[in-house]
Amino acid sequence: MKRISLEKIEQKLHAASYEELCRHIYGQVESGSLKPVKASKTNGKKPALYEEYWITDMPQALHDMAYKEELQYKMNTKLSVDYYLRHLDQYSKDREWVQMLNAYMQKTQGSRQEPISKNERSFQIWGREKFLQQEQGKKILKRCGIDMAELSIYETSEPLAYYSSHRNTPQNLLILENKDTFYSMRRHLLEQKEQILGVPFGTLVYGAGKGILRSFQDFSFCVEPYMRAQENEIYYFGDLDYEGIGIYERLAESFLQQGYQILPFVRAYEKMLEKAHSVSSLPFTKEKQNRSISGHFFSFFTAQAAGGMKQLLEDGRYIPQEIINIGDF
Repeated sequence: MKRISLEKIEQKLHAASYEELCRHIYGQVESGSLKPVKASKTNGKKPALYEEYWITDMPQALHDMAYKEELQYKMNTKLSVDYYLRHLDQYSKDREWVQMLNAYMQKTQGSRQEPISKNERSFQIWGREKFLQQEQGKKILKRCGIDMAELSIYETSEPLAYYSSHRNTPQNLLILENKDTFYSMRRHLLEQKEQILGVPFGTLVYGAGKGILRSFQDFSFCVEPYMRAQENEIYYFGDLDYEGIGIYERLAESFLQQGYQILPFVRAYEKMLEKAHSVSSLPFTKEKQNRSISGHFFSFFTAQAAGGMKQLLEDGRYIPQEIINIGDF
């Protein structure tokens, strides 16, 4: 066993008050980590503390004091230490990763960080590209009170599949839900035909169903500069069912938050309704479709067209995008 003076304990602990110092020492005595050197006598205060203690569990007792000092006096001010002060045992497990985060925050404090991908930032901070995505990175950030946005990162997704007949601006861009329609319209533009249903388009984007929601989480990062020009018009065209309408509405909301507007390609949907009149039996809506839509989609159509689409959905039917083909463009 090794002796340690009350003064030395107080220096290591940096207790905010005498009461806090007492609580710490009484706790260590109760756990068996410290044992009073009774020959050293007490300090004469109330409650009384001995002037010296035996360290019976030296590594743990010293570590706790060192950890507390480290958390209180050596951490960047952006890091919250409250959780770890209450859970020193967890801090001993997380310490390596917390120290790496602290080093990054210290190094970058006061400077604007260029946004980079989550995996790139993860490697920059911890030397592990998947630490934020698949390992304990999110827990470390939560315990330190750091929001992911403070790391100036963006999500990456699969590269967009698109076709551009030109890169001039302003231009109209059309996002398509399904692959067949994308290829048909691409073929149409490759034949030097500039318009689709009377509207000129410079770029077609394959949305891959709900995949477009992830691909366009941050529109400004995932497309070429000409595509994000503010003067462009962006349109969406998909299946006329709950899921297709839902994709448009969620995409439109996401775009609005990024400062862009996206419109349904009204003429294409009207063409779907027109052709549906000659179909003897439209297919039934898939059972497990998400039917949660706000109705914002319908606001772009005439009352007659919107009524026809709503009735279609209420009847449990839908019109696939593929009802339109290259002969209709």
